Amino acid sequence: MLRLKRLAVLSLVAFGAITASAFWLIGATGAGTSGAGNRAGQPAPPQSAGKFVPLANGSQHAVNITRTVDPGWLARTAAQTGIPDRALRAYVAGAGMANAAVPGCRIGWNTVAAVGFVESAHGALGGGRLTTSGKVTRPIVGPGLNGDGFAAIADTDGGSLDGDTLWDRAVGPMQFIPSTWKLAGKDANGDGVADPHNIDDAALSAAGYLCAGGRDLTTAQGWSDAIWSYNQSEAYLSQVGGKAVEYAEQAGPTK
Repeated sequence: MLRLKRLAVLSLVAFGAITASAFWLIGATGAGTSGAGNRAGQPAPPQSAGKFVPLANGSQHAVNITRTVDPGWLARTAAQTGIPDRALRAYVAGAGMANAAVPGCRIGWNTVAAVGFVESAHGALGGGRLTTSGKVTRPIVGPGLNGDGFAAIADTDGGSLDGDTLWDRAVGPMQFIPSTWKLAGKDANGDGVADPHNIDDAALSAAGYLCAGGRDLTTAQGWSDAIWSYNQSEAYLSQVGGKAVEYAEQAGPTK
């Protein structure tokens, strides 16, 4: 992993906007291998569970993840947290699907949501919003990673995701760089395309990435290592942790 420099911010709102330039990498050795295990973990926030509508066959996860979250729970929790319901659906379902794939991870939707807030204000960065299909109305593309204040990462996608054929740029509501998306990107909504500009795909991919390496996100070390792997910054760790705690407290117990 490369250590990524983050711009200073004056407030949480400004932080949520500026952090479209929060870039994260996955190395050839996999997630969480940049010394994260050698640093002390901060206390893990509570990991909140969402409420799903059981399907007829007993499964709680449909192909299209946006249709599985209990609508009453979703409306209440969106109102309590201030998270747009379209983004919240993706965070809850993404965490649920990641836990179904890796039961030992135990990631909460509030951790995924906290990352989404810090990275793009839940897809609202630059005045955009999420459509009913989960796409951002305005592409969220960070500055070119040309070594000026950030890591230098030459183009890896021919500009297909970020529109830049010279340097890579972080893209989408969860701010993936193209090389990471190629390795970690998942198709969550069943449309046959893994799209970093779609909140369903991006949220599931982020949850899966955070769960990599056998991490248990209910432990201090596991949670800290997961967030550190996303962005190696103490300030980032603190901001995501604080927001995850806030969302858990606002939402309260799942009923």
